[in-house]
Amino acid sequence: AVAIVLFKTFKKYYNPSGPNLTESEIPAALLAFVSMTFFSILVGVALGLLASFIYKHTSLSDFPKLETSLLFCFCYLTYASAEAMELSGIMALFFNGIVLSHYNSYNLSQTAHVASEQIFATLAVVTETTVFLYMGMGVFTGRFRNWNIRFSILALIFCNFGRLCNIFPLSFLANRCRKQKKRIPLKMQFVLWFAGLRGAIAFALAEDMPGPNKENYTTATLSICMFTTVVCGGFTEKILTTMGMKQQGMDDDEDDESIFEREGLVQDDDEYPLQQHLSRPVYEGIKGVWKHFDDVYLRRYFGGSQKVQSGADFPDGTSRGNYELSRQVEHHQDDDDDGQ
Repeated sequence: AVAIVLFKTFKKYYNPSGPNLTESEIPAALLAFVSMTFFSILVGVALGLLASFIYKHTSLSDFPKLETSLLFCFCYLTYASAEAMELSGIMALFFNGIVLSHYNSYNLSQTAHVASEQIFATLAVVTETTVFLYMGMGVFTGRFRNWNIRFSILALIFCNFGRLCNIFPLSFLANRCRKQKKRIPLKMQFVLWFAGLRGAIAFALAEDMPGPNKENYTTATLSICMFTTVVCGGFTEKILTTMGMKQQGMDDDEDDESIFEREGLVQDDDEYPLQQHLSRPVYEGIKGVWKHFDDVYLRRYFGGSQKVQSGADFPDGTSRGNYELSRQVEHHQDDDDDGQ
């Protein structure tokens, strides 16, 4: 999303015949980038809240087909509205999804929740496969004739160097603000650097690049995508295994109860066996103020988890809160009720 906004801003000032960006235009370019980002986020959040409000205060849950269809319409409305305003539809859709996940996922019926999740996941896999299929066809059908090998290699080197200059310094700064057990280890930083840079979005943007050197940009981007997908992607699992960072997968048919027991999330306390572990500590400072405002005001109008509330006091004298896992709390409590 950020890459698309940067590209749109860059394209406004790009002249294929020669550079024409003066020092006086740099503040305007930065302002255009910030304003496009801000208003794209605003459109996504606003329409996400609108959708959540409608689902919360209507009886759409009685009509799962209409419920699922309207969810798709709201997602497309977000993208189309942002693009019509010459903003970033992808960024608006991204933040729209965050809002819908935080609020509206609890307003959906069980049927619509499962159906929409599976449909979106299927479409994501299909579209991703289509993009990479299109990229591969561009290589093996001889579509690109001007393939500048030196430029492609230099682009790959500088992209990896730029990623290195981001991953390690930012991880260092993040670790300075974290507790010892939550710090990002050096091995993980290396994996983050090595396993990145696929570039499907960059390839799509390169296809829209104006000027006579468009094919050089496209082929260089395609070379980076191929290298990082085949080489970096192919060796990622081996590196994780060698460094002892590969996590063992779980069987799909493993029930929730066995997962909770293995992770130590179930205790013998009859009053609150799950809340002790499924809830997180109350946030302090600005984040705590926001969480309180979200709990008291926003969730009342837009939906969200009502079972485990942030700041709720439990018998052990601590205050905890959780949104996403409250569904699992409800699930286990329903099982207990059925058993009784």
